[in-house]
Amino acid sequence: MKEILKMVGFVCFCVAVGLIAVALMSCAGPSRLEMDYGTSAKLAVVNQTLNPEAGKNLESVTGMDGKAAEGVMEMYEKSFEKPAPPTTYSFTIGNIGK
Repeated sequence: MKEILKMVGFVCFCVAVGLIAVALMSCAGPSRLEMDYGTSAKLAVVNQTLNPEAGKNLESVTGMDGKAAEGVMEMYEKSFEKPAPPTTYSFTIGNIGK
């Protein structure tokens, strides 16, 4: 009987130590990985921005007129269409082609 009580006491002690360890780990601050989360994506956006001050420029945009831009966009969209399959011809002479 004493041995069973010792075993139950040991199990309770292990559970209590485990709960205390979990409670202490939950109070810990963010890890280095959590602090740096998303930094690489933000750096990629910053490094790929040609002119960071472009949003502050309120002058009108100059460049292609509307019709030229529309033509370029139509050609661009047509470049993704599948070309029509080439027409094939078959000739039958008597029973040879069947």
